[in-house]
Amino acid sequence: MKITVDFEECLKDSPRFRATIEEVEGDVCELESKLDKLVKLCIGMIDAGKAYNAANKQFVNGIRELAQQSTKDEVIESSLTKFAESLQEMINYHTVCYHSVFLFFFDSDLRKFKEAKKQFDKVSEEKEAALIKNAQAPRNKQHEVEEATNILTATRKCFRHIVLDYVLQINVLQSKRRSEILKSMLSFMYAHLTFFHQGYDLFSELQPLMKQLGGQLDQLVVDAAKEKRDMEQKHSTIQQKDFSNDDTKLEYNVDADNGIAMEGYLFKRASNAFKTWNRRWFSIQNNQLVYQKKFKDNPTVVVEDLRLCTVKHCEDIERRFCFEVVSPTKSCMMQADSEKLRQAWIKAVQNSIATAFRDKGDDGELDRKSSTSTGSLDSGGEPKERPLKGESALQKVLAIPGNACCCDCGQPDPRWASINLGITLCIQCSGIHRSLGVHFSKVRSLTLDTWEPELLKLMCELGNRVINQIYEARREELGARKPQPGDPRHEVEAYIKAKYVDRRFVRRPSDEELRNKVISLSKQEKRLSSSSEHLPPKPPPSTPRLRPGSNASGQTVIFISFNFSDAAEPAPMPATLPPPSPCKEMVFYEPKEYSSGLQLYWASFARSLPDMAEALAHGAEVNWVNTEDDKRTPLIMAVQGGSLVTCEFLLQNAANVNQQDAQGRGSLHHATMLGHTGQVCLFLKRGANQNAADIDEKTPLTIAVEAANADIVTLLRLAKMNEEMREAEGPYSQSGDETYQDIFQDFTLMASNDPDKLNRYQHYDPQRP
Repeated sequence: MKITVDFEECLKDSPRFRATIEEVEGDVCELESKLDKLVKLCIGMIDAGKAYNAANKQFVNGIRELAQQSTKDEVIESSLTKFAESLQEMINYHTVCYHSVFLFFFDSDLRKFKEAKKQFDKVSEEKEAALIKNAQAPRNKQHEVEEATNILTATRKCFRHIVLDYVLQINVLQSKRRSEILKSMLSFMYAHLTFFHQGYDLFSELQPLMKQLGGQLDQLVVDAAKEKRDMEQKHSTIQQKDFSNDDTKLEYNVDADNGIAMEGYLFKRASNAFKTWNRRWFSIQNNQLVYQKKFKDNPTVVVEDLRLCTVKHCEDIERRFCFEVVSPTKSCMMQADSEKLRQAWIKAVQNSIATAFRDKGDDGELDRKSSTSTGSLDSGGEPKERPLKGESALQKVLAIPGNACCCDCGQPDPRWASINLGITLCIQCSGIHRSLGVHFSKVRSLTLDTWEPELLKLMCELGNRVINQIYEARREELGARKPQPGDPRHEVEAYIKAKYVDRRFVRRPSDEELRNKVISLSKQEKRLSSSSEHLPPKPPPSTPRLRPGSNASGQTVIFISFNFSDAAEPAPMPATLPPPSPCKEMVFYEPKEYSSGLQLYWASFARSLPDMAEALAHGAEVNWVNTEDDKRTPLIMAVQGGSLVTCEFLLQNAANVNQQDAQGRGSLHHATMLGHTGQVCLFLKRGANQNAADIDEKTPLTIAVEAANADIVTLLRLAKMNEEMREAEGPYSQSGDETYQDIFQDFTLMASNDPDKLNRYQHYDPQRP
């Protein structure tokens, strides 16, 4: 609706003018409301178009990936690629179309109208006030009459100027509204016209290809039906065959196209101490006998040159259908599924030997190669323990004071924990902790995950109250608000990052405070030194006929025993050995500089987890090296202190289990020297290198043997046997032997839950049967 206002009428300021103004203002207000609604709908349509285009892009990418996967079929690959390109062009056209849809109506004219209205309303009120004042001026007071007259004259002059401007804005707005609206909508429609016209042109160019593919598709359907009939016929023919003598079909073929003269499944006996049997895919190829656990694995060579081996039946073991391939360096025991298959494999190996001699000749020097591989009991090969899970772990951890509520927001009944910090968390805070990265927080479920005994002890030694005293020491001083249950996630996340990543609320100690802390911890170390475990002395020389490890008949005797106890007192020594000599006492020297790393160093020996956590919060490097004390690390000092939980805390916070001191000794060396069996077990689980030698060329096993520590010797040898078993399984073996895993986990649980049972020292007894 177009409403114009007469300029002459506005000067009269008549009721008719006022009614027209009121009508215009209502119309403009309604117009503005509808335009705002239309702009919002337009923005919503643009957002929906962007989402549509994004989904289309993902669809096109899927088509491209399908085309790349079909590289062997040229028709499918080329067709899908062309279709993807065309659809991508349509997406580009659509994007251009929506970019041109932004509606920009006469906002500036509306703003000018509103400003003119404000001035008009103001001057109208002033004019009305001037008229009233002029009418009320008394006749006998000439100066008031003159003043009122002057004010009324000025006000009327200003009113005429303002009202004319206001009417001008009204008429301009009413004049432009039609053209502006039609202009915007026409631009919108032309954008769509261009989009559909481009799409039509694009698919018109694509139509010949689509017709061609339609014709090819008919032939493809016919070919697929024919292939289906042929396969059904072959299926029926094979199904009617007699498979009762299927094992006779395995034959030796030296001229096979793929170079594999013979292949099939056999059971192989491992060369480790447990002699486990595993089913593997064997083959004879390139004059070698190899096997695979999985098809993608690289073949493991059993015999590198068949000219050097012999094959024979094995009837002296309990299993049936066994045969043995013997080379100069090793032998391999295998088992077939039947007697016929055993004979076929033996014949195949014999024929391969003959073929190898015929092809290469046997008068030359034969290369004898041996391949060895070493491994470690790393995290990939850790034994699966049977620790606490579910309610048992939950009850133990929540029983610690302060742990019944989330450490960061106070949510009751938390079900998650950060194992390197030793705190409990609600589900929201646990998700935020996961996003920080494992170098800040390692999150584990208290009800869904299994909990090793060492970790449970670590959680019980720390807890929310201890950690908050460290990480929130200055929170109230800085006026920071602690989140509450139900607070927005972004607020909780900001607080957690400030607390653990930026460590904003940690109170930094002064130099004097740090010095007093370190000296206090060193005094604790001196009190502990009197009760630390000592290195057992070497056993006395044994007679040539009877020595530890063999009996009178020369048979090997192995007594498997472990001492996982974390007790400070040493295990009882056998009566046949002299008493232990005291270890060298550590003396505290005034350092050149006091640091948080030095605090962590002495706190690790003093077994004080709160002081260790405080040192890490103050920025201590977990692998800090004390250059003034033989380059020892906090982990080595934790070994000296004899606490399994202290070592676990450092390892959970990224301590290097293989870092060596100035003598070339790592944590495993020191644990072996001190006879700390539980720590030896822990370090092997965490990937300690048991083959590392110190500056005296001594490995942990060498030290344990010299100290006659049967517990640790047996533990290290079991780990070594597991390495040999993994070597026999092939280069891609990870888990190791299940029997070894069971033994390892049983003793690990006993070490943590009932160490007194293992607080013993086994030695060789000639009278023992």
